[in-house]
Amino acid sequence: MEEEHHGSSSSTSNLETGRAERSVWLMKCPLVVAKSWQAHPSSDPHPVAKVVLSLDPLQSDSSSSLQFTMEMAANEAGNIPKSYSLNMFKDFVPMSVFSETNQGKVAMEGKVEHKFDMKPHGENIEDYGKLCRERTKKSMIKNRCIQVIDNDRGVHMRPMPGMIGLISSTSKDKKKAAPVKQSDMKRTRRDRGELEDIMFKLFERQPNWALKQLVQETDQPAQFLKEILNELCVYNKRGTNQGTYELKPEYKKAAEDTNAE
Repeated sequence: MEEEHHGSSSSTSNLETGRAERSVWLMKCPLVVAKSWQAHPSSDPHPVAKVVLSLDPLQSDSSSSLQFTMEMAANEAGNIPKSYSLNMFKDFVPMSVFSETNQGKVAMEGKVEHKFDMKPHGENIEDYGKLCRERTKKSMIKNRCIQVIDNDRGVHMRPMPGMIGLISSTSKDKKKAAPVKQSDMKRTRRDRGELEDIMFKLFERQPNWALKQLVQETDQPAQFLKEILNELCVYNKRGTNQGTYELKPEYKKAAEDTNAE
C-alpha cells in the first residue's frame, strides 16, 4: 500500500491545482473572430471584446431571462461583425481546463461552468454571410505558376542509362492500377473555415443535400460534416425533402442578396 501511495503522490506533484475550483466559460467562436484575436498583439493592453449581460427583472428567477452578447472592440479591422449572440448551454459533459508551459508544467485552470456558442447578432447576420462568400470566392481562385526553361534540349526528359529496356512502348503491357475504394481511404479533416466556404458553394448549386452526398462531394468524415451542418443548416424530417439538409433562412437571405449584387 505504501508503494501505491508514493507512486500516486509523485504523479500528481507536477500538477498545479490551486485554481482547480475556479469557474470558467467555454466558448466556440467563428473562425474570423479567432484569427482576429490571435493577431491581436499581446503587448496591447486594450481589450479585444466585452461581454454584455442583460437581465429581465420580471423573470429574474428563470435562467432564460439571462441574455449574453459580445461586442467586438471598435478597432477591429475588416468586415468582421461587431455584435454577437452568446447562446448558453448548461447541459454538457463535465469538463476542466488545463494549461502547460514550455517547461512542461501542467496546471488545472478551472472547471467549465457554462458553454457558449458565439454567433453573429441578428442585424449582422447578412454581413457575416457576405464575409463567408468572400472567403469562398478567394478559396476557389487557384494561383498557378508557369516556369519557362530556357536552352533545354530535352535532357531532363531522356531516359537514364539502363532504363530503356524497362520502359514498355505498348499500352497492352501497361498494368492498370487497382482503384482504391473510398471506404479504404482515411478522410482528413479540412480547415473549418475552408469547409464552411465549400458548403456554401455546394448549397448555391442546389438547395437540398443528403449527408451521404455531401460526404462524397467534400471527402470529409461524416461526423465532422454533421457539426458544420448543425450550425449552418436545418434538417428536413418530413415532406418532399425528407432526409436532406438546407441552409438556415438567415444564410439563404444573405446568399440571395449576394447574388442580386
